[in-house]
Amino acid sequence: MIPLDACLELSAVLFAIGMAGFLARRNIILMLVSVEIMLNAVNVSLAAFSYRLQDPRGQVFALFVIAVAAAEAAVGLGLVIALCRNRPGVSVEDLTQLKG
Repeated sequence: MIPLDACLELSAVLFAIGMAGFLARRNIILMLVSVEIMLNAVNVSLAAFSYRLQDPRGQVFALFVIAVAAAEAAVGLGLVIALCRNRPGVSVEDLTQLKG
């Protein structure tokens, strides 16, 4: 049995990696990947607390978070593809030029 502290430490490390990746990158695709890492960190902590408290609601909520993350990735990648058709790069600076 894995202790709760180890799961929470893993979740904190994953969230920190995702936050650092989101703040350091200028590529939109890598920013989306960093957001997915942060969502998975939240899922790890939800599953750990659900197992610890013997309550399946945390695991069900984690499944909903996974579904929302899949929809977010689909919409985000659709926007990136639309951006790539108009501009050659996928940088954040390209988005600021689209303000009009």
